[in-house]
Amino acid sequence: MLNLKDIILALTNTPIPTPDKKISSVVIDSRQSEPGSLFIALPGERSDGHQYVKDAFDRGAVLALVHQDMAEDFNTVDLRHGYFDTEQKDFSLPLCLRVDDTLKSLQTLAAYWRERHPVRTIGITGSVGKTTTKELTAALLAQKFEVLKNPGNRNNEIGLPLTVLELTEKHQYAVLEMGFYVPGEIRTLCEIAHPHVGVITNIGTVHAERAGSQEVIAQGKAELVQSLPPDPEGVAVLNMDDPLVKKMADKTSAKVFSYGINQNADLMATNITSQGLNGVAMTLVYRGKEYPVHSPLLGVFSAYTILRASAVALIEGLDWETIQAGIEKEQIDLRMRQFSLPNGITIIDDTYNASPASTIAALELLDKLEGRKIAILGDMLELGQYEKFGHQQVGARAASIADVLILVGPRSKETAKSALDKGFPEQLVHWHPNAKDAVNAVIKTLQEGDVVLIKGSNSMRMDQIISALEEKA
Repeated sequence: MLNLKDIILALTNTPIPTPDKKISSVVIDSRQSEPGSLFIALPGERSDGHQYVKDAFDRGAVLALVHQDMAEDFNTVDLRHGYFDTEQKDFSLPLCLRVDDTLKSLQTLAAYWRERHPVRTIGITGSVGKTTTKELTAALLAQKFEVLKNPGNRNNEIGLPLTVLELTEKHQYAVLEMGFYVPGEIRTLCEIAHPHVGVITNIGTVHAERAGSQEVIAQGKAELVQSLPPDPEGVAVLNMDDPLVKKMADKTSAKVFSYGINQNADLMATNITSQGLNGVAMTLVYRGKEYPVHSPLLGVFSAYTILRASAVALIEGLDWETIQAGIEKEQIDLRMRQFSLPNGITIIDDTYNASPASTIAALELLDKLEGRKIAILGDMLELGQYEKFGHQQVGARAASIADVLILVGPRSKETAKSALDKGFPEQLVHWHPNAKDAVNAVIKTLQEGDVVLIKGSNSMRMDQIISALEEKA
C-alpha cells in the first residue's frame, strides 16, 4: 500500500525518517475522497482541483498534491525543485505536498509504483477495439492469474497512472488500454507502465482531427511497440490485415506475434459466422491445428478481438482448453449490448463511441438480424480531414442495410446525402440536430419486431435515446 514515504521518495529521491502514513486510495475528484486517501489537485477546462482541497480533507483525505498557493492555511511540505528538507518535522495530517506540476507528479509517482511491482504488463492501443480487447484479454488471463486492468476508459495520461497506482503485491498481470490523441502520448504512458507485450488493433481515422492523418496516427501508435523490451521478453502483437500495423514489425526489437483473417499470420481465424444476438463462432488456426470457438461478442468484426486476446493468452502460456473456456464466458464488460422492448423490439446499444470502421461493423451486425432494420446514427467526431468521407462511407453502407435512417447532428447530413445518392428513399431518412430532439421521433417510428441500432460519438449523447427507450422497457 502506498504511503507518505513512497510519495516523497518518488518525487524527490529523498528517504525521510517519518513513520509510515498509509494511503488508502488516490483520487482526482474530491467527492471520491475517503478516509486515508491522497487527493491530487489537477487543473481542468471547467474547474480546478485546487478549489476542492478542503472538500477532499473534509471527506477524509489525509494528503493533497498541489502546485498552487492555497487560500486556506493548510500544513504544507514543499517538494518543489526536486529536493526535500530532511529537517522538516511537522508531518501532521491533513498535509499538502507542494510540487511544480501535479499531473507530472502523478505520472512520476505511478512510474515509481510500477517499478515496485514486478508484474507482467500488457499494453493495448489502436483506433477501434481497444476496450473490448482489454476486457477479453484480462478475462482470459484472470482464469489463472491476478489481473489489474483499467476500469472504464481510464486510458489517458491521467487515467492510466491512476490505474497503475492500484497495483498491489497480489497482482501478477496488468492489462492496460492506452489511448492516443497526439504523438508522444503513448510513449509517455509506456514510460509509466513499462509494457512487456504490446497489442496494436488497427489504424483508423479516429483522432485525425488532432493528429492530422492516418500516417501520423500510425506513428503515434507505433510508440507502443518501440517501447517494448527486445525479444524474447518483449512481444509485439500485430494485425497483418492492416497495412499500417503490419509495417510496425520493422519498428520494434521485440518478437512479433502476428494475427489476421485475410493475410497469413501466426494466429488466424477462419469460418467466421455471425449468430446474430447469440454471438459469433469461428475456427482459430495455430501451428497447423484448428480450434473451434464461440463467443457472446456480437458481430463478425469481433473475430479480431478474439484473435488479439487469444494471442496474448498463448504468449503468456495458457493452454487451448483454458482459452476456449474463457472465450465462451459472458462475464465480459461489453461496449455493445442489446435489450428488448415490448412488442418484440430489439435495441442494440452501441452508443459509447463511433468511427467509420466501427459504425460500418455495427451495421454489418444489423444486417444479420431479422426484422425491420432501423439505424439511428449520430455524428462521428475527431475525424479531421476524413470527416466528410467517413460520414459518406457510413451513409453508403447504411443505404444497403437499413430500412429506416434516423440521423443526429450536423455532420450526419453527409450520411443522409450519401444514402440518398445510393437510392435510399427520402421519406425514410429523418434528421435531427441533437439526440434530445430525436427521442420522440424514435419512439413514434418503432414498430413491432423492429431491430434498432443506436450509435454515435460519445459527446453526441446518443445514450439519451437509450435512456428514453429503457423507460419503455
